[in-house]
Amino acid sequence: MKFLISILITALLSFVAGLFLPWWTIAPAALIVALCIHQSPFRSWLTGFLGLFLLWGGLAFWIDIENQHLLSSKLAEIFPLNGSSFLLILVTALIGALVAGFAALTGCYIRKKPVA
Repeated sequence: MKFLISILITALLSFVAGLFLPWWTIAPAALIVALCIHQSPFRSWLTGFLGLFLLWGGLAFWIDIENQHLLSSKLAEIFPLNGSSFLLILVTALIGALVAGFAALTGCYIRKKPVA
């Protein structure tokens, strides 16, 4: 249950922060969630990764649908993606997911007590 709650809170906090602040605020959002909800390092990384993968993938897909694939298909031609707008959405989601995943992992390690 903590796993699903962490995913949802990470996505929600990142979405709200992204409305008013720069894109990189997803990292502090994932870090804060990992600090507050204690899990193993792998689960913390996975919650940050999945939360942002779903959020940024969903937002990129929504924007792509709204502008009828015009911008994404042109950008996919510039990058080595063979003109595939789906691959551009996947790359976008992976970038956000990796940033949030490693931020959540950092939050998990910050929370751990040092061994004396």
